[in-house]
Amino acid sequence: MRDYVLFSGNEACAEAAIYAGCRFFAGYPITPASEIAEHLAKRLPEVNGVYVQMEDEIASMAAVIGASWAGVKSMTATSGPGFSLMQENISYAYMTETPCVVVDVQRSGPSTGQATMPSQQDVYQARYGAHGDYESIVLCPWSVQETFYLTVRAFNLSEKFRVPVILLSDEVIGHMRENFLLPSEGEVEVIDRIKPERDLHFEPFGAKDPSMVPPMPSFGEGYRLLVTGSAHRENGVRDYTPSVHQKLLERITKKILNRKEEIVEIETRYVDDAKTILVCYGSVARPALGAVELARKHGLKVGMIRLKTLWPFPDDEIAGTCEEVEKIYVPEMNMGKIVREVKRCVGNVEVTSIPKVGGVIHGVKEIYQWISSGGEG
Repeated sequence: MRDYVLFSGNEACAEAAIYAGCRFFAGYPITPASEIAEHLAKRLPEVNGVYVQMEDEIASMAAVIGASWAGVKSMTATSGPGFSLMQENISYAYMTETPCVVVDVQRSGPSTGQATMPSQQDVYQARYGAHGDYESIVLCPWSVQETFYLTVRAFNLSEKFRVPVILLSDEVIGHMRENFLLPSEGEVEVIDRIKPERDLHFEPFGAKDPSMVPPMPSFGEGYRLLVTGSAHRENGVRDYTPSVHQKLLERITKKILNRKEEIVEIETRYVDDAKTILVCYGSVARPALGAVELARKHGLKVGMIRLKTLWPFPDDEIAGTCEEVEKIYVPEMNMGKIVREVKRCVGNVEVTSIPKVGGVIHGVKEIYQWISSGGEG
């Protein structure tokens, strides 16, 4: 029998990691993400896992990568400043095709900003923060319940595509408490990485099938492994030949883009007859839905698209939903970021940003005022 539990978003994230099979966590304390580390410090030893508090976020990300190559599902959790420090090693994880999960519980910035107050200012850092060419997978929950499911999904996608996956939460979601049904064992699908067949000539960076995702061996299993952040051949040996580098980058990007439909998720509300649509994500989607329902009560044909996947960006899904729409509003806790992506994919539809900073989430009536006034705010 499933049980209702009262969890914060951060606690749900930690429990979901355990459920997904995570058995290694390395991190450094930072608000508003610290409860994830605190919860896992207690829970991981109970399931024969390992928790390590590292000296900083740079070392934390390095430890997570190492644990993954040792064959263990691994994760870390941080907030904006720590996320910045992790970027070099996140880039290394993209290049070495290392499955792992990075949780960013966003807070207000830049720099120290408002250390315990919410924002959505890291949405571009999650996509473009690491150096080089790569395709990222970034998921964004709007509730405690969804934090659980998207954390499990983050692990599944990381294992399936051999890539670091980012869960982009925020202080509101991380610290709010809600009742939710804790899934029983086996109720939610858990995916493990594909292991190679016993082959002495196996190449850990060579994909022989259309998935473009190579099976992943672990150190200690007898394979000859060379893992480098430098450009490398399919056997892992460093090679700076232009054609080798191009072939490698084409594969690690296309393995995501060619299967985008398996990754992207959106939720729609009231869009069938909508002339105005809100595009939103994360905690801001909660007052946005309230504003949509208030507008409906006043006879306005307003709908909502909620982005559960931020990257790869759901261009086609948004464009298809907004074909007959006259206006689009994008409320977000930043100075206007995802609004740029929406403008890019909807052609001539009028798109208006509803920005908000200062560590305060939008209110229902505040968003409704933008809708009812035609964009005057």
